[in-house]
Amino acid sequence: MNTSKPILLTIALACLSLLGVALYLQHGLDMKPCPLCVMQRYAFAVIALLCLAGAALPRAAGRIGAGLGLLAALTGAGIAGWHLWVRAHPEVSCGVDPLETALNQIPSAELLPFLFKANGFCSADYAPILGLSIPMWALVWFAIFSIALARLAFKR
Repeated sequence: MNTSKPILLTIALACLSLLGVALYLQHGLDMKPCPLCVMQRYAFAVIALLCLAGAALPRAAGRIGAGLGLLAALTGAGIAGWHLWVRAHPEVSCGVDPLETALNQIPSAELLPFLFKANGFCSADYAPILGLSIPMWALVWFAIFSIALARLAFKR
Protein backbone atom coordinates (compact mmCIF):
# COMPACT_ATOMS: atom_id res chain seq x y z
CA MET A 1 0.00 0.00 0.00
CA ASN A 2 1.33 3.42 -0.98
CA THR A 3 1.08 5.68 2.07
CA SER A 4 3.32 8.44 0.76
CA LYS A 5 0.62 10.44 -1.05
CA PRO A 6 -1.51 11.12 2.07
CA ILE A 7 1.61 12.09 4.01
CA LEU A 8 2.78 14.44 1.25
CA LEU A 9 -0.68 16.02 1.08
CA THR A 10 -0.78 16.39 4.88
CA ILE A 11 2.61 18.10 4.88
CA ALA A 12 1.51 20.42 2.06
CA LEU A 13 -1.68 21.29 3.95
CA ALA A 14 0.28 21.92 7.14
CA CYS A 15 2.69 24.24 5.29
CA LEU A 16 -0.17 26.18 3.73
CA SER A 17 -1.84 26.42 7.15
CA LEU A 18 1.39 27.77 8.65
CA LEU A 19 1.50 30.40 5.91
CA GLY A 20 -2.10 31.28 6.84
CA VAL A 21 -1.06 31.67 10.48
CA ALA A 22 1.81 33.90 9.36
CA LEU A 23 -0.64 36.10 7.45
CA TYR A 24 -2.91 36.32 10.50
CA LEU A 25 0.01 37.31 12.73
CA GLN A 26 1.12 39.91 10.17
CA HIS A 27 -2.20 41.47 9.27
CA GLY A 28 -4.39 40.57 12.24
CA LEU A 29 -1.92 41.17 15.06
CA ASP A 30 0.35 43.66 13.22
CA MET A 31 3.54 41.60 13.65
CA LYS A 32 5.85 42.83 10.90
CA PRO A 33 7.85 40.06 9.17
CA CYS A 34 11.62 40.42 9.06
CA PRO A 35 13.80 39.16 6.18
CA LEU A 36 14.47 35.86 7.97
CA CYS A 37 10.72 35.40 8.58
CA VAL A 38 10.07 35.92 4.88
CA MET A 39 12.79 33.44 3.94
CA GLN A 40 11.12 30.89 6.23
CA ARG A 41 7.82 31.61 4.47
CA TYR A 42 9.52 30.85 1.16
CA ALA A 43 10.77 27.55 2.59
CA PHE A 44 7.25 26.58 3.74
CA ALA A 45 5.85 27.52 0.31
CA VAL A 46 8.51 25.48 -1.51
CA ILE A 47 7.88 22.46 0.74
CA ALA A 48 4.14 22.72 0.04
CA LEU A 49 4.66 22.95 -3.74
CA LEU A 50 7.12 20.04 -3.82
CA CYS A 51 4.84 17.87 -1.69
CA LEU A 52 1.85 18.64 -3.91
CA ALA A 53 3.89 17.83 -7.00
CA GLY A 54 5.20 14.65 -5.39
CA ALA A 55 1.69 13.54 -4.47
CA ALA A 56 0.44 14.14 -8.01
CA LEU A 57 3.26 12.19 -9.69
CA PRO A 58 4.05 8.46 -9.72
CA ARG A 59 5.72 6.88 -6.70
CA ALA A 60 9.34 7.24 -7.90
CA ALA A 61 8.82 10.92 -8.67
CA GLY A 62 7.08 11.27 -5.31
CA ARG A 63 10.26 10.07 -3.62
CA ILE A 64 12.23 12.69 -5.55
CA GLY A 65 9.71 15.33 -4.50
CA ALA A 66 10.05 14.18 -0.89
CA GLY A 67 13.84 14.40 -1.19
CA LEU A 68 13.70 17.91 -2.58
CA GLY A 69 11.14 18.82 0.10
CA LEU A 70 13.60 17.48 2.67
CA LEU A 71 16.27 19.84 1.34
CA ALA A 72 13.84 22.76 1.59
CA ALA A 73 12.88 21.74 5.14
CA LEU A 74 16.52 21.52 6.20
CA THR A 75 17.18 24.91 4.62
CA GLY A 76 14.20 26.35 6.50
CA ALA A 77 15.48 24.79 9.72
CA GLY A 78 18.85 26.45 9.15
CA ILE A 79 17.20 29.82 8.59
CA ALA A 80 15.04 29.38 11.70
CA GLY A 81 18.13 28.41 13.71
CA TRP A 82 19.95 31.51 12.48
CA HIS A 83 16.88 33.60 13.38
CA LEU A 84 16.98 32.21 16.92
CA TRP A 85 20.68 33.06 17.13
CA VAL A 86 19.97 36.65 15.99
CA ARG A 87 17.22 36.94 18.62
CA ALA A 88 19.62 35.69 21.30
CA HIS A 89 22.13 38.35 20.25
CA PRO A 90 20.07 41.55 19.83
CA GLU A 91 23.13 43.61 18.91
CA VAL A 92 23.12 41.70 15.61
CA SER A 93 20.11 42.70 13.56
CA CYS A 94 19.02 42.01 10.03
CA GLY A 95 16.50 44.85 9.98
CA VAL A 96 17.01 47.46 7.27
CA ASP A 97 19.94 45.96 5.45
CA PRO A 98 20.88 44.73 1.95
CA LEU A 99 19.18 41.37 2.62
CA GLU A 100 15.82 43.11 3.10
CA THR A 101 16.30 45.23 -0.01
CA ALA A 102 17.25 42.23 -2.15
CA LEU A 103 14.43 40.10 -0.75
CA ASN A 104 11.82 42.77 -1.45
CA GLN A 105 12.89 42.97 -5.11
CA ILE A 106 12.25 39.29 -5.85
CA PRO A 107 9.30 39.02 -8.28
CA SER A 108 7.21 37.02 -5.80
CA ALA A 109 7.60 39.82 -3.24
CA GLU A 110 6.41 42.32 -5.81
CA LEU A 111 3.49 40.13 -6.92
CA LEU A 112 2.46 39.03 -3.40
CA PRO A 113 3.69 41.80 -1.07
CA PHE A 114 1.15 40.85 1.60
CA LEU A 115 2.96 37.52 1.98
CA PHE A 116 6.60 38.02 0.98
CA LYS A 117 7.43 41.68 1.74
CA ALA A 118 9.94 42.06 4.60
CA ASN A 119 9.50 45.20 6.69
CA GLY A 120 10.27 44.17 10.28
CA PHE A 121 13.28 43.59 12.50
CA CYS A 122 14.63 40.11 13.25
CA SER A 123 15.35 41.06 16.84
CA ALA A 124 11.75 42.25 17.47
CA ASP A 125 10.49 40.61 20.64
CA TYR A 126 6.90 39.51 20.12
CA ALA A 127 4.99 37.64 22.79
CA PRO A 128 5.49 33.86 22.69
CA ILE A 129 2.74 31.58 21.43
CA LEU A 130 2.17 28.66 23.81
CA GLY A 131 5.57 29.33 25.33
CA LEU A 132 7.58 29.36 22.09
CA SER A 133 8.71 32.23 19.91
CA ILE A 134 7.68 32.31 16.26
CA PRO A 135 11.10 31.22 14.91
CA MET A 136 11.14 28.42 17.49
CA TRP A 137 7.76 27.20 16.23
CA ALA A 138 9.09 27.36 12.67
CA LEU A 139 12.13 25.29 13.69
CA VAL A 140 9.87 22.68 15.33
CA TRP A 141 7.74 22.39 12.19
CA PHE A 142 10.78 22.24 9.90
CA ALA A 143 12.16 19.42 12.07
CA ILE A 144 8.85 17.50 11.89
CA PHE A 145 8.70 17.94 8.12
CA SER A 146 12.37 16.92 7.76
CA ILE A 147 11.80 13.66 9.65
CA ALA A 148 8.65 12.79 7.71
CA LEU A 149 10.14 13.68 4.33
CA ALA A 150 13.37 11.79 5.08
CA ARG A 151 11.33 8.67 5.87
CA LEU A 152 9.44 9.04 2.58
CA ALA A 153 12.53 9.82 0.50
CA PHE A 154 14.71 7.02 1.86
CA LYS A 155 12.24 4.23 2.63
CA ARG A 156 12.67 0.97 0.72
